[in-house]
Amino acid sequence: MAATAESFTPDFNVVVVAQEGRLTYEALLFAASLRHASPGFTGRLLIAEPQPGPLWPKDPRISDRGVREMLDRLEAEIIPFETRHFGADYPYGNKIEMLRALPEGQPFVFFDTDTLITGDLTSVPFDFDRPSASLRREGTWPKPELYGPGYSDLWRSLYDKFGLDFESTLDPDQPDEYWRRYLYFNAGYFFYSCPRRFGALFEDYALAIRDDPPKELCAQEMTPWLDQIALPLVIHALGGGRDTLPEGLLDGSVSCHYRMFPLLYARESDRVIEVLEEVAAPNKIKKLLKAHAPIKRNVYQGRGAKVRALFDQDNLPRREAAIRNRIKSAGFWMR
Repeated sequence: MAATAESFTPDFNVVVVAQEGRLTYEALLFAASLRHASPGFTGRLLIAEPQPGPLWPKDPRISDRGVREMLDRLEAEIIPFETRHFGADYPYGNKIEMLRALPEGQPFVFFDTDTLITGDLTSVPFDFDRPSASLRREGTWPKPELYGPGYSDLWRSLYDKFGLDFESTLDPDQPDEYWRRYLYFNAGYFFYSCPRRFGALFEDYALAIRDDPPKELCAQEMTPWLDQIALPLVIHALGGGRDTLPEGLLDGSVSCHYRMFPLLYARESDRVIEVLEEVAAPNKIKKLLKAHAPIKRNVYQGRGAKVRALFDQDNLPRREAAIRNRIKSAGFWMR
C-alpha cells in the first residue's frame, strides 16, 4: 500500500529501498527479519520505491504482486518517490533521492535491503542529532596515484569545496596517509533526525561532486563510490561522526549487512544464518523467495552450507577478495 500520511511520529522510522529484481526479495527478507528479531519495534517500516520516469528504461517498481501483499501483511508501507538525478545509470542514488519522500522531522534509520535484523533494534541508543553510518568497510575510495595527491589532499579538497573543517574529522589513532585515518563509511546504514534535511544535503553534495569535482579528484573513479564519497561530508556537516553509536550493535548483534548470500554463509555468525533460515522457512514466504535464484540455491537447496564448509569461521581470510575467490573457485558464487 502507498503511504502518504505524516501525522504519526514514532520514536523512529526504518526505511529500505526496494525495486524490481534482487531488491524485491531482499526487502521481503529484511521485513520478515525485523518482525522476527525485533518484535518490540513500533515505528513505521517504510519501503521506498522508485517510480517510472525518463531515468529508468524499464519500470523499476516491484512487479511481484505476492511480495507486495506479503510486505503489507508484515506492516510495511510502500512509499513512492520520483527519480530526478540518478536512476538506472547510478541506482545507488536511490538512497539519496528517496529521502525527500520520507516524513519530514521524523527520525529515521536507513538500511540497505541486503541486511538482516538479528536483534532488538529498539535497544540501540541512537542519538538522532548526531548522525553516523556503517564502519564495516574496506578502503575502497580514494585510490591515490603514485605521485599524488595522497589521502589527505584528496579528502581535504572535498571538505574545502563545501566550506567544512577537515582536521576535526581525522582519527588521531591512525597514521597519516592510512585510509582509516579519514572519515569514510559504508552506506549500508545511516540515520538522522530528519530525512529531508539529510537528503537535501546528501543530494547537493553528491551532485556537486559528480558534476564539478575538485581538480585533485581528476584521476579518481566516482562510480560506484559517489554515495560513500558524499556521505561523510553530510554526516560531518550535520554534527555527526564515526563514534556516535556503541560498537557491536549495528553490523554486530542487532543487524548484519551480508551483501551477498555466498558471503553471508562464508563469514557471518551462526546467529545470522539461524535468523535467515528461520524467517525464510514459512511456506507463505518460501514460495515467494524461491523466485530469486541466490536464495533458492543457498537457503533452500543447501549450497550455503557447502560454502560455509569451505571456511574455518575462527580463521577467515582478512580480505573479502580472498573469500570471494575461494567461493568462485568452488563454483558456488552467485550475486
